[in-house]
Amino acid sequence: MIALGVLGCGDVAFRTYLPGLEALVGRAVVAACYDPVRERAERFAAEAGPMLGTEATAYGELPAMLAHPGLDAVLNLSPAPFHKETTTAILEAGLHCFTEKPLAGTVADARALTELARERDRLLLCAPATMATTRFQWLKEQLAAGLLGRPTLATGQMANLGPAAWREYKGDPAVFYTDAVGPLLDTGVYLLHAITGLFGPAASVSAVGGVAIPERTVLIPDRFGETIAVAANDHMLVHLSWEGEPTFAQILSSFATPRTRQPVLEIHGNAGTVAIPDVTTWYDMDAPVDVVRLDPSREGGREQWQPMAPPERSPVRQPIQAGALHLVDVLEGKSEPILTSEHATHVLAVIRAAERSAAEGGRPEAPEA
Repeated sequence: MIALGVLGCGDVAFRTYLPGLEALVGRAVVAACYDPVRERAERFAAEAGPMLGTEATAYGELPAMLAHPGLDAVLNLSPAPFHKETTTAILEAGLHCFTEKPLAGTVADARALTELARERDRLLLCAPATMATTRFQWLKEQLAAGLLGRPTLATGQMANLGPAAWREYKGDPAVFYTDAVGPLLDTGVYLLHAITGLFGPAASVSAVGGVAIPERTVLIPDRFGETIAVAANDHMLVHLSWEGEPTFAQILSSFATPRTRQPVLEIHGNAGTVAIPDVTTWYDMDAPVDVVRLDPSREGGREQWQPMAPPERSPVRQPIQAGALHLVDVLEGKSEPILTSEHATHVLAVIRAAERSAAEGGRPEAPEA
């Protein structure tokens, strides 16, 4: 039985990770929880412990939680600006780690964490968990088997008004509009992780972006009417390209879009297209994707969209929850690491290259190798 610690008991811990822990019953326990607001750690411990058939200890000091007897690994759910220091503390305590995205704030810090994990012989995995989901592992196999012929283009959108307008959000949305986060690092990262997971590391990045709505009025009930000054670009349009045969990607990452009907992700090849048509389908792990395949015969020309779904049902309800499950799978030897820190570092390098490009008016940039 794997003993997990949870570092950070905020909105994502309760709203997303906690329901997903049900998939680990009989395989893992939550033994310890930490949050600087101890009451939140106590509440998470009271809910997560019994769900997995044990008691969890709540801590208000991080070193004390990391020293909890018998702990194997930690889910690092702390806010994005603290990931470097908290993940460092986890690894230096001799524990395996799964961290929420981003791995760190800079590519240099991300590389340092990878090296620290290697030195300590500890597992370091990083969100987003997209490529570890049943759907995307199946989709990767289908593309490799020629479902679309040769993939040539991916397009996608993660576009909304950001956490200030997420009425179900329980935390403070202000940090998401600062230079430390922004839409590309918070939600666009899901598309970048998926596309580079399917196509491989990108060779070139160009982007344009800016602040379209400089002040936000918060719509969350507990903070209704508060205002937030927007520092990070709330529109980012990013283009990627790959070496070899022409392959491209184009994504919109936005916290300034009230609503969209564009597909979350489309992947095009010379023989067909696969689409995840909307946000509901993106988050429903058992929903089929839409596929159209070119009929090159003389009688062709009436290709129709057809639903396709992975042959196996997902053990979790939505993609974010796949991270903790993948951590346990790897620790039990049931899976090779998919959500590697190396992949997370490349995605971070793409994001930083996009930010540099946007600041220079769209000049192409190479992600740091």
